[in-house]
Amino acid sequence: MNFEIMTLFPELVDTVLSSSIIGRARSRGALSVRVHNIRDYSADKHRRVDDTPYGGGMGMLMSAPPIYSCYRAIVDREDFSGRTRVVYMSPKGSLLNQKEAYRLAEYDNLIILCGHYEGIDQRIIDEIVDEEISIGDYVLTGGELPACILVDCVGRLADGVLSSPECHELESFSCGLLEFPQYTRPYDFLGRKVPDVLLSGNHAEIARWRQEQALALTRTRRPDLLGRNDNCNNERNNERNAGLHENRQKAALARGAAAKSAIADENSSDGENYDVPSLEGGDSSEKRADSDSHKAPEN
Repeated sequence: MNFEIMTLFPELVDTVLSSSIIGRARSRGALSVRVHNIRDYSADKHRRVDDTPYGGGMGMLMSAPPIYSCYRAIVDREDFSGRTRVVYMSPKGSLLNQKEAYRLAEYDNLIILCGHYEGIDQRIIDEIVDEEISIGDYVLTGGELPACILVDCVGRLADGVLSSPECHELESFSCGLLEFPQYTRPYDFLGRKVPDVLLSGNHAEIARWRQEQALALTRTRRPDLLGRNDNCNNERNNERNAGLHENRQKAALARGAAAKSAIADENSSDGENYDVPSLEGGDSSEKRADSDSHKAPEN
């Protein structure tokens, strides 16, 4: 997927989108993000991109010509093709949610326009913008941070950005519910213990428990979400989720086995004899001190 971002502050956008998962996806080519400085397309010798609004009023408006020239430079590129949507980040737009993110992820290209000052000339919206999107009922100093949020929200759904589609299939909002609570080591933290069902190894029961927890959290914190989407609220989906978790565990074991084999082969070719870490992690020459740390201590 390709993102083209038109902004007055490219360094802000590029800094945010060069880090973490999105940054790594860009580095390996799973995601393309190009940032364009609208000032580079100003015909004014001082690179001016704004002016006072007709009819009076406070502040300045971004002018239409530099934005349009920037837009044309993007879409007229020889390597630019595919389904495209132009989005203007605006507090007047429709509210971004996970359903909208999935819809936007179907496009090959998203061209995102970041406003600033008091906004932009309405004529550029009428000419090139397909839709306006808001990230919430509040006002920021510019559209750069909302644009970064949109790229992160939509970009993570693109193939190859996350390790597996399962990473976003079972999280908050993806099926109309908030995400269930999650736990890792240690088993006992300040007297708070991991729920026994998560230690049972019964994937169907774990999936059912997570479903119940997700429903309970949603009823308490976001009851407005209930009834919008019941994809998670059925026995068939519990079975599907159990299968996903079991498949994920098998895939992890397979990756561990491959890594162990590769390490052993490398050691053998070097003529050295090293201990190879076990699939459970740690040194294979001695038993891990916390090998049972995922199990509830016996009384």
